[in-house]
Amino acid sequence: MTRLPILIAAFLFLHHLPPPLLAAESDSPTAYSLLQSYNFPVGILPKGVVAYDLDTSTGKFHVYFNGSCSFSLIGSYQLNYKSTISGYISENKLTKLSGIKVKVLFLWLNIVEVVRNGDEMAFSVGITSANFEIEEFLESPQCGCGFECNELSSDKFDRSFPFVSSS
Repeated sequence: MTRLPILIAAFLFLHHLPPPLLAAESDSPTAYSLLQSYNFPVGILPKGVVAYDLDTSTGKFHVYFNGSCSFSLIGSYQLNYKSTISGYISENKLTKLSGIKVKVLFLWLNIVEVVRNGDEMAFSVGITSANFEIEEFLESPQCGCGFECNELSSDKFDRSFPFVSSS
């Protein structure tokens, strides 16, 4: 008989707990839909984002992957995303980026800024930038294989070294 009040109290306590955090998180936008709300295509982030945070008052963000993410794109590019990337986001602009590198010739360069201008995006590595058509970013590449995965075969980024010359 002495267990009944304890069981009732435990039931009432558990019944009034908030729903699991995962349910609340599923209602929030994904990192990919958040990019779209700032007028960026989803393809500037590879598949595999596990979480993100955003300070909407400053635009400061962090995007998290389970580990680093590397892949090659058809043509001349190798990209590397660290397990955490960060920067500032505003309409048509990503600035002070950290955690994203592109291999140009034999050098790894940090991508520090991305600016959308109409149907083009300019990717800056500090000393130079390269422009790409927005249509090249409509799909997200996959870690490990980019767009050369069996199910994602595509001719994305078939270019030769636009970072070499300054624009």
